This record gives sequence, C-alpha cells and structure tokens, in this order.
Amino acid sequence: MPIVDTTQPITAARCDAYILQIVEAYPFCRTEVITETAFSRPVRTLVIGNGPRKVVYSAAHHANEWITSLLLLKFAEEFARAIRENRQILGQNAADIAAADIAAAATIYMVPMVDPDGVDLVVGATEPGTVEYEIARRLSENYPAIPFPDGWKANLLGVDLNLQYPAGWLQAREIKFDQGFTRPGPRDYVGRAPLTQLESRALLGYTEFIDPELVLAFHTQGQLIFWTFRDIEVPGAEELGREFADLSGYTLADVPFESSFAGYKDWFIQNYRRPGYTIEAGLGTNPLPIEQFDEMYAATLPIMLKAATG
Repeated sequence: MPIVDTTQPITAARCDAYILQIVEAYPFCRTEVITETAFSRPVRTLVIGNGPRKVVYSAAHHANEWITSLLLLKFAEEFARAIRENRQILGQNAADIAAADIAAAATIYMVPMVDPDGVDLVVGATEPGTVEYEIARRLSENYPAIPFPDGWKANLLGVDLNLQYPAGWLQAREIKFDQGFTRPGPRDYVGRAPLTQLESRALLGYTEFIDPELVLAFHTQGQLIFWTFRDIEVPGAEELGREFADLSGYTLADVPFESSFAGYKDWFIQNYRRPGYTIEAGLGTNPLPIEQFDEMYAATLPIMLKAATG
C-alpha cells in the first residue's frame, strides 16, 4: 500500500508524516528540518541518492499550490521503491540514477512544502476561530476582491515567499506596489526586504550549502516551463528546457515581465549561472482539484528524472 495518499489534499502534518514514513521504509533516504515557520511548523527536506550531480526540487512556495507537494512526495516514494527493487522507472534503472560510484548519478534534495502554514489555511487544516485563521482573515480584509481562503498564496504573515529572494527584489516591489499589493495579505506582497521570512531564507541557505547543478521549483498552473532571468545566458539551459518540454508536453516560455523578479529560480540563475526552472504544472484556477493529480504527475515525472540525470 502506498505511503503517499494522492486522493486527498495534503496538510503540513501529512507532509511531515509521509516524509518520515518514507525514510523509515527506505533507510537510504534521509531528512532534516531546515527551519520552523513563525507558527512552529517544520519545513522538512527529503533526500535520495549519493551521486555527484546535486539537484534541488522545491514545491508549495505558494499555499494554494499545495498539490505540487504531492508531486514530489509521490516521486520520492516511487523512486525509492524502484531503487530497493532494482527496477526501472520510465526506462531507466533507478539504482543507477542514485549510485555513488557512477559519474552521471545524482543526489536529489527535495523540499516538498516550503509554505506549510499557508497550505494548512487553504486546505482547511487551520480552522475558523483559531488564532492563525483569524490573523489570516484580518489580513485578507486588506484585499477583499481575493477569495478567502482559496486565493491565499502567502505565508500566514501575509508575505509571498516566492517574492523574497534577492534577485531584482526592488523591481518586484515596484511592480507589485503598482498593482496595489502594498501591505501583507493573501498574495503578491514582497515583504519589507528580501529574506525577512524564515521559509525563504532557509531554502536559500539550504541551496547555498548544497551548491547544486540545477534547481526545479514546482508551481501551478499553466503547463509552462520558465527558464530565464533577465538577460543572463546559462549554457545548456535552453536545450535542457526544450527536453523538459518535449518530455512533458508543456511549453518552454519566457517569464512575463510582471512576474520576472525576486523568485527562487531567479536568484539561483543570477547567483550561480546554472539552470533553474519554474514548472507551472496543470491547468485551471488555483487551487487545482486533486482529480488533476494523475495527469500532472505523468507530465512532471519525466522532468524530475531528466533533471537528475542532466
């Protein structure tokens, strides 16, 4: 019986439990807590493999994109099982992808839920009447046109975690302020400065410690793959992005100007001059329904495998 239940929305507690159960079932996997949120939820990693090629996959930077957490967790469980059973996954031997003694093998570092506080609000794990819910509800009153809680993307301090990175942050602030997002709320508030939020600061620090060859940041929606930041040319990034597009059926695209700054992959491309991608999985209005999960997973699984092997 699978550990990860992909038939129901994920909560912060379920995410934590799934990771710990995967590590218990597959001892070659490992985990650590890289920070706790302002409301004491852990932001936990899940690591598979011992190869020299290091890659980082993150998901659920945005609360109402919680379904992306399930993409990483299902991949981790399926990949770990294939390693233990010495079998293939999409035509590739899983053990070879993660082997320490193979030059092209990888270590895959995952942060499946960057925003556990926000996710719990959107999926209903934070109940009306609690302190956390009331804090969010009051912040949402700053933006009455945004549905509450379904339109919530931020953490529970009202800061958009994917607008917190020092990569054109002042430009992002100008754009978002011009759009009316001038104070904490459900989405698009950049914060008082870059890296004021524990979650974004922890992911940046974790990435710096790992020094990966590539990062994938999973979001929803649009079936798009964003690969650029400003006019920085990263050798091989477009070619690999086109392979991702061919494998998934998604479209390789430039980032719209109004969304071009202060994101995680933006910071990575700027600082490392290595490939970084935002994968906008699925189609529709966030939060996407759980019924779309199988289709999303089928499209993104080959991206995750190709990113590991390069």
